[in-house]
Amino acid sequence: MGIILVVCTKHQNQCVITWKRGFMKGYVNTNIGEVSINEDVIASYAGSAAIECFGIVGMASLSMISGLATLLKKDNLSKGVEITIENNEITAELHIIVAYGVSISAVADNLIENVKYKVEEFTGMKVKNIFVYVEGVRVVD
Repeated sequence: MGIILVVCTKHQNQCVITWKRGFMKGYVNTNIGEVSINEDVIASYAGSAAIECFGIVGMASLSMISGLATLLKKDNLSKGVEITIENNEITAELHIIVAYGVSISAVADNLIENVKYKVEEFTGMKVKNIFVYVEGVRVVD
């Protein structure tokens, strides 16, 4: 297990972003302290960014017993998102339910752009991959 250091400068303040392999958390060291970013925090943020997109009804959770997708409530959005951090880069897997009648490819393109931008701005880390899994279609009123 090693420690990876990345130095970035932002607004003339230097910060060191450190990720420790095995812990899968992001660490930001500044001159006044250290901030640790857990994968669950990134997953919640990515889920919130995802449901803001047009054509997304919500995030989905798969039942291991029945194999059916369940629409998640807003307080459980992170369960529809899987985040992995490796070599200072984020990979996100988004399990979504889309609205009936929308172009899935257009919705997925918009979703990927929106989540990538917001997660990179939020964490200061690069998003390497976003995988979108459409788990269901719902008619919306």
